[in-house]
Amino acid sequence: MADSQARGRPCLAKRLLVPVSIAVVLLVALIGLPEFFNLAEARHKVRSLAIEIARLRQENDALRVAARRLREDPEAIEDVARRELGMAHPGEILFILKDVPKPNPTETSPRK
Repeated sequence: MADSQARGRPCLAKRLLVPVSIAVVLLVALIGLPEFFNLAEARHKVRSLAIEIARLRQENDALRVAARRLREDPEAIEDVARRELGMAHPGEILFILKDVPKPNPTETSPRK
């Protein structure tokens, strides 16, 4: 009789297997899903920081070249002195034009 009862009804372990499995999967999902999104966000941040580092390295290289030119090239020093400081050689006449719009460096054709 006990043998026929065991065959007719699933044992307790088999009945609990599905709900316990679902509970474990839900628990793993609840714990692991936020960590997955944190990992994806961290990877995105690493990529954007790598791009920023590359840009800053290029900028540093350009600044090193400009600094070297200013240390070694008298023409570069003269160019900066004239352009940014408004200096001139002795005997040159400096004209200062007011209310003249600065040219747009992106424009290639002269204004009409």
